[in-house]
Amino acid sequence: MPQVDIINRDSKSIGKTDLPDDIFNIKVNKALLYEVVHNHLANRRQGTVATKTKGLVSGGGKKPYKQKGTGRARAGSNRSPIWRGGGTIFGPQPRDYSYKLPKKVKWQALSSALAAKLADNEVVIIDDLPINEPKTKAVKAILQGLGLSNVLIIVPEKNEKLELAARNIPRVNVARVSELNVYSVLTHEKLLILKDAIELMKEAYLG
Repeated sequence: MPQVDIINRDSKSIGKTDLPDDIFNIKVNKALLYEVVHNHLANRRQGTVATKTKGLVSGGGKKPYKQKGTGRARAGSNRSPIWRGGGTIFGPQPRDYSYKLPKKVKWQALSSALAAKLADNEVVIIDDLPINEPKTKAVKAILQGLGLSNVLIIVPEKNEKLELAARNIPRVNVARVSELNVYSVLTHEKLLILKDAIELMKEAYLG
């Protein structure tokens, strides 16, 4: 069971905590991480791109010119795809790109992501992050004191003041344990985890 230091907001060690093996000390499965990140991005994809087929293009109510005697190819509609301004053949249409993955797969991938971060010394455990009012300046000062810039702050539950204070800081996000996902973990350089969030992880993920 890996042990890490717990620091305070002044970046001083005030003790140690054990991180559960089943969450932070498993073999990293890169193929699984790829699959779950791909799924996350696919589920976010809007899929609203569209082109007009010949049935959707305006016009075409009248035959452009008579069938014979003009020396031109026969044409029944100016909505034909071979005409300029006509419809598009096999063009993209609105579709849903999302698909589901088993919960077990998502959980294993999240554990892999957290284990990878710990192995790379990119996990910081802090005892508390008290924010008395939702001021961006206050959060910025704390993060600068800890030497963190591109960071995901993991909190045990909703912390409205912290979330409001951090939302205007580039590359800084706040995630509750219940909404943590692989994409968020991997797209931040560091994880700043509140001590109480570790205990909640044990309850939520290990049951």
